[in-house]
Amino acid sequence: MILVSACLLGENVKYNGGNNLSEMSHILMNREDVISICPEVLGGLPTPRIPAERRNMQVINKAGEDVTTYFERGAQKTLDIALKNGVKIAILQERSPSCGVHQIYDGSFSDVLVDGSGYTTKLLQKHGIKVMTLKEYYDSYRNK
Repeated sequence: MILVSACLLGENVKYNGGNNLSEMSHILMNREDVISICPEVLGGLPTPRIPAERRNMQVINKAGEDVTTYFERGAQKTLDIALKNGVKIAILQERSPSCGVHQIYDGSFSDVLVDGSGYTTKLLQKHGIKVMTLKEYYDSYRNK
């Protein structure tokens, strides 16, 4: 089983009510072993919602509210789903405060990226689940 960010599969769960469907996503959509997840929705946040970014260990939305608890809850629920289903790989949306794999926004809401991972990514990795971006998965798929 593979966990995949729901937005990558075309589900309208992004903060702005949209998705991140791309041509690369189609290789995932044809797999039968995909579990679609959105940690932010699992954590109790609505769609659409106020954009949020990580500041150190907190997640703050653009209105200045601390929404860290939602991100922690969503990460834990995602991990529970992964463990229950024997997931070994997760393909998550880069830059997200939940799912960012290598980079996240710096918390200034000025489109500045910094090296770092989202709450869900860190928790999954801590439990031995390989987390990769869609591009990394697509590149490895093409090279098989």
